[in-house]
Formats: sequence, structure tokens, C-alpha cells
Amino acid sequence: MSYRPDPRFVDLYELYTGPSSIAAELSQKKRDATADTPLLISTGSDLVLFPGRGRDPVYESFRHSTRGFKELTAVSHLGTAMAWVVEMQEEGMDGWQVWARRFLARCEKVRAISSVPYWTENVAVEAWKGWEPKIVDVVDYACRASEDYLRAGLSDPSVFTYAALRERFLEPPQPGGLPVPYNDVMVATFALTFLDITHRMMRWLNSLELDWRTVMVMICGSSGRPTAGLTWATNNMCHLLWRASQKTLAPEHLLISPHAPSLNLDMIKSGADLQDLEKAYRTLWCKTRVTAEIGGKMFAGFPAFVPDIGEAAVITDPQGTLSEMPRLQHPDDRFTAISRLRMVMEDPRQLLSNSVAEFIIDELSDNGLDPKAITIPGFTNTAYPVAGRADCPD
Repeated sequence: MSYRPDPRFVDLYELYTGPSSIAAELSQKKRDATADTPLLISTGSDLVLFPGRGRDPVYESFRHSTRGFKELTAVSHLGTAMAWVVEMQEEGMDGWQVWARRFLARCEKVRAISSVPYWTENVAVEAWKGWEPKIVDVVDYACRASEDYLRAGLSDPSVFTYAALRERFLEPPQPGGLPVPYNDVMVATFALTFLDITHRMMRWLNSLELDWRTVMVMICGSSGRPTAGLTWATNNMCHLLWRASQKTLAPEHLLISPHAPSLNLDMIKSGADLQDLEKAYRTLWCKTRVTAEIGGKMFAGFPAFVPDIGEAAVITDPQGTLSEMPRLQHPDDRFTAISRLRMVMEDPRQLLSNSVAEFIIDELSDNGLDPKAITIPGFTNTAYPVAGRADCPD
């Protein structure tokens, strides 16, 4: 006989959890009480503020639609791209030569158009002002180094092994190799990209003059890999918002909800009525918080839950292992910077931008949001060959 619970049990169950339950009604009443409280939503690419009182949302984009993001991220990805070609060759898969030639051709095209006017007039990122000539050097060097490695591998497939990739490209151990290991290029380009994001986001947040002690915050949808950014420690937007609030944002007021309803800029720009969506967000936030608040009142006298936003550990042992992100102590701490690169690749919880995000956020926050006052890892104190010189050995 098939199992079916008695309707009287179902009625009792749904009285607490169903769509017309006491939990649903209490959540709605809590939601209505927050109608005037600002609600800040972070998506995978934008920050959107619902000011409350029925006012229209305002927003700022921090990823795909921003200037310079794709340019520098394309250069950052070359280190990983070389590893993908190596993986195909080492595993005996067809097509690695085709991909090597594609990357070679596109590097040559990028190098041909990257110039100071391109970065100053076309990209024109405020946080990079004055650094455009060196950015040209970095891009030129990154492309030349990649081209040389690709040509060498196409001529001799033994170059496309992980041992050779590390020794010739990522981290040459001997003098006379690459002037700058490509690991440093990846750190620099990730740092520059996140510098712009942090600079714009924090200035925008400051302009809103929010009362961070009461603001409701949700991080919604996917951010990077589907498994990434699901905790305070692995989602750098949490740290950015906390520092933007002068450390007054209560961790319990920030919720990470990957399954919340989606929101994108097209919905806002089209003039769509977002009142129902705002209500859905407020209901979700309040329903989650009311459970936590009731739990604290029910079990007073027992140990309370306190969110952990503590400082990351310092690492020094190259033979050690990591389970949490280590702390970058200063901009020239290469060992930790590159260890963080490895961790964001290996740990599915991490956003790729976590490799440098926390350091850049703290540096800007501690220096009045002045990009010129900070030292950028892999960039400021790293000497790159002047663009156009053939300094990269074959």
C-alpha cells in the first residue's frame, strides 16, 4: 500500500510551514515593517539599492559592463589558458595545436592595438590614471611571453608539460628566464581589475549615505562558479560592504542567497515595475532573520551563534597545506599572493577575484580611497620590459 500522511497531520504541518502558515504571516508583517528601510542587493555583477518608501532602485555595475574589465581579465586568463593547452597535450587530446595557434594569433592582435591612447582615451579608468604607460608594458609583456611559449610548444610538444609550464612560464627558477614570472602578471592584472571595482563601488556606496546599522543586505544569485562565494569568508563583496560601512554593518544583516529571484540591469533600465521583486527580497530577508531572532529568544542561556569574520592566517611553510584563505601581509608578499592564486583555482568555494580582493579593499579603505596611495601587488614594485622590446626569450 502506498504511503500518504493523514490530512490532519498535513494540516498541522502546513499551519507552520505552508503558504498560509504563521511563519508566512509573521514574515509578511516583518516585511511591511521594513518598507522604509533601504535594501541593498548584490548580484553577480551589480549593486542595486531599493531605497524604500516605494522609490525607484538605483544601481552601480562592477563587472562585465565596466571599462577595462575584459581587457585586463583577458590577460589574467592567459596563465590559465596555457595550462589548458598543456592539459590537452599531456592527456593526448586532439586539437591542442589549434587552440595554441588561436591564442597566439589573438595575443598578437591585442599587442598591436594596446597603446597609451587606448588605455587613456578609450578605457579611461579613473583608478588607473597615470599608470596607463605601465599597463601598456604589462599587456605587451604578457602577450609576448605567451606568444613565445606557444611558439616553443608548437615546435616542440615537450614544452607543453606542467613541469615546463612552471619552469619556463609561470615561475622560472633560474636567472636568464622570463624577466617577470607570469604568476606576477596574474597577480598584477587581478589586482588592477579589482582596484577599479573597489574604488568605484566604495565611492558609490559612500555617496548613498546609508545608515549601515539598519540597512538590509542580500547577495543574490550566482557569483563566479556555481559553488563559489556562499560564505562571508569566500565572497569578497561581504568584506567590501563591511569596510564601506566603516565596519558597522552587522554580519547578521547580510544574507547570501544564491537561490533568490534574479535581478539584472535590463529589468531596471527597461522601466519594469520591480515592486513585487522588492517585496520578494524583503520577505526572504525577513523570513530568514525572524527565524534567527526567535532562536536567540527561545534558547537564551545557551551559547549564542556569532558570525565569524575574523582575520585570515599568515603562512610561511611552502610544504604546508591550506583549508582557508591566507592573509597577504604586504604588497610584495609573493609567496602568499601566489598561494592565494593556487587556492582560488583549487577551492570550488572561492571566487577567482579573492586572490587579491581583501588586500585591495583594505588598502583603499585605509588610504581614503586614493588609488595613488597604495602599492599594487605584482605591479607597483615590479619592473616590466618597456612595450615593444623583445625581452622575452624563446
